[in-house]
Amino acid sequence: MMGVGKSTIGKKIAKKLSYKFIDIDKLIEKHEGTSIEIIFKKKSEKYFRNLENVITLETLKKEKLVISLGGGAFLNNAIRQAVKDSSVSFWLDINNNALIKRLRSSKKRPLLLKKNLNTTVKKIYKERKNTYNKANFRVKCDNLKPEIISNKIIKLYENSSN
Repeated sequence: MMGVGKSTIGKKIAKKLSYKFIDIDKLIEKHEGTSIEIIFKKKSEKYFRNLENVITLETLKKEKLVISLGGGAFLNNAIRQAVKDSSVSFWLDINNNALIKRLRSSKKRPLLLKKNLNTTVKKIYKERKNTYNKANFRVKCDNLKPEIISNKIIKLYENSSN
């Protein structure tokens, strides 16, 4: 889900494992030379999702990476299957109130610019949670510092590799 700390935690994990960190949203922005917000406005969400699919599937072919998927990427069947086939996946889960608090000041998330933030976040979470639950591991992040979350994920990752 957007705003849970995927990039912050992903960078910590990559550093500890001596892997490279890739943020798919940043790759898309670099590829397009503009922000995701502008891509949504000028080219459409469909265009963005198609590009996300291509870039994510290509990135998943590489090794020794910690990849932060965009909040909607795992909803894509092709991406989800490729993740399952090639990676260990983690759903960083946080309660809606904490998430809303984090997202309140965000102006760069196109799906949140439309309506009431509380209603929108709760609706998106409800729509996505069953799919997110298909990740290999669900990590409850409520009230945990990024250091603790990253250590927890590394432990789960290492145990799953044995």
